[in-house]
Amino acid sequence: MGCVHGRPSASSPGHPPPQPPEPAPAAPPPQEAAGKAEQPAAEKPARRERRSRSSRPAPVGGSFANRARGEQVAAGWPAWLSAVAGEAIDGWTPRRADSFEKIDKIGQGTYSNVYKARDTVSGKIVALKKVRFDNLEPESVRFMAREILILRRLDHPNVVKLDGLVTSRMSCSLYLVFEYMEHDLAGLAASPDIKFTEPQVKCYMHQLLSGLEHCHDRGVLHRDIKGSNLLLDNNGMLKIADFGLASFFDPDRKQPMTSRVVTLWYRPPELLLGATDYGVGVDLWSAGCILAELLAGSPIMPGRTEVEQLHKIFKLCGSPTEEYWKKSKLPHATIFKPQQPYKRRIRETFKDFPQSALQLIETLLAIDPADRLTATAALRSDASVATVNVLALYCISQKQLDQFFVQYEETQTMILRFS
Repeated sequence: MGCVHGRPSASSPGHPPPQPPEPAPAAPPPQEAAGKAEQPAAEKPARRERRSRSSRPAPVGGSFANRARGEQVAAGWPAWLSAVAGEAIDGWTPRRADSFEKIDKIGQGTYSNVYKARDTVSGKIVALKKVRFDNLEPESVRFMAREILILRRLDHPNVVKLDGLVTSRMSCSLYLVFEYMEHDLAGLAASPDIKFTEPQVKCYMHQLLSGLEHCHDRGVLHRDIKGSNLLLDNNGMLKIADFGLASFFDPDRKQPMTSRVVTLWYRPPELLLGATDYGVGVDLWSAGCILAELLAGSPIMPGRTEVEQLHKIFKLCGSPTEEYWKKSKLPHATIFKPQQPYKRRIRETFKDFPQSALQLIETLLAIDPADRLTATAALRSDASVATVNVLALYCISQKQLDQFFVQYEETQTMILRFS
């Protein structure tokens, strides 16, 4: 079930609206995008973080590993992929490139192209992401392998599904096969003709938080939640996509992670202050930014630099307490700690927001990540408690949806509104 939006995105999946500066790894981990283009990277931070234990392959004997690689190559996998990413493709058989018919090129990134295609076996429309591995650098392949492992671990209606991989023994590229989604939330929000209603916002947020709950329960941090990574179909179903910056994590066995993740406008203060020990709070902060953005009609903290972004956060959310500065011991604390404390102004800034949503924003945009709670707790908030009824209200048939779009084009005004 999903939430029906007012009309198709004014910006097609292949031409997304301008996006804020976002992080990009030093080695190219091609990022997954189902039915949309990748966004240009404005930063190139190093991402040499240590992989968590849950993402490391179990030690195996040399002869066993060689035999496993031999079996994978015999099954059709290229030797370079099996040697570096054997765990990611274990148990899978590659699809043949000629089993898909490309319909249109809908996106292009630094390291990949995205195509709308038809599966000639099932007839299903899919998104094919072609990933190029120039010089077959092992580090690039490892990043891709981690993304594949993460996607294979996840299985939820609100998380995009990896349906398969396409390659051959002689190929130097890899296609990722995803379910096709017609829109992304950023494209819809950028349309001047669309104003999301409160029930619609609740519906989208419920789906986002449900997807995040599943990710976190499975030991995965997304680390780049933003509108263009939240895909929507014509029935209003929302799915979290683009796990190129995602990472495995274990709260009981913490290991240092890079702070150079999350697109700038949605990046939490602890990452801007250089934190390498963090958890689910980074995704929840981004979700809070999304919620406020949907209600406000525009991004709430559009900083141009990290310094400006941190300043905008302090002006809206208040500066950290002395207790937080002392306990966090963040690397950049001495540089960015304001001389005078800032007062929290969320309630007065968003005084016209529904009270239930305002309370959830207050929680998700807490300066101290420990105060942001969890996705499960957010789903139990007043802002989500009535969403089951909202979902039923907005889930209509494809025929009804098509009729609505025809009516919209004829009248040039939104005629489907719920309060």
